[in-house]
Amino acid sequence: MAESGKAAGGRARSTTTARSTKTAGSAAASGGPTRSTRSTTARAATSAAKAKAAPVAATTGAPVRTATATAVAPPPGGIHEAATYPVRPGEDPWTEDELRELRDGLIDEVARLNSEIQYAEHEIADMLRDSGDGAGDDQADAGTKNFEREHEMALTNQTRGMLSQSERALRRLADGTYGACESCASPIGKARLQVFPRATLCVTCKEREERR
Repeated sequence: MAESGKAAGGRARSTTTARSTKTAGSAAASGGPTRSTRSTTARAATSAAKAKAAPVAATTGAPVRTATATAVAPPPGGIHEAATYPVRPGEDPWTEDELRELRDGLIDEVARLNSEIQYAEHEIADMLRDSGDGAGDDQADAGTKNFEREHEMALTNQTRGMLSQSERALRRLADGTYGACESCASPIGKARLQVFPRATLCVTCKEREERR
């Protein structure tokens, strides 16, 4: 009897497997969806939906995060015709090459002074931090640190003044007022400006200012 049951069970499983295979074959032949077909269709629909959504976000002005970088605005670098800039009697007129060389020198000077100021600010910050940490220093060490810090601050302020003068000279070159004394409007002098491009006063007005 046991052998008959096993035989019957085997025939039943074979019949079930045959029916499943037949059903699957019928579904495939008739174009009916199988589990694999449904998964492929679902993935295709998701991809199509994402593809459609992408241009919509772009056209609706959706905010997009972008990396930002702090940029320093370059100083004005324009120049006018050479005849625009005055010279003292007896001096040759400015040439475009001379003005371009002077302008390029001022631009390089601005970049150099900015670098010096940034370096000095880091140095001062380190000094201030060290002065806070050195609570146990004796009076001589504390006095030396204070002197060095004040000296560095004075040099940095002087450098800032030179930077301001260089930037002002570039602005005056750009607006066509370069070469005229800011006090009396007389020509500063081509020779003086070639030696000291940041000059804003003629020799007479500069001497008068220093006597005050």
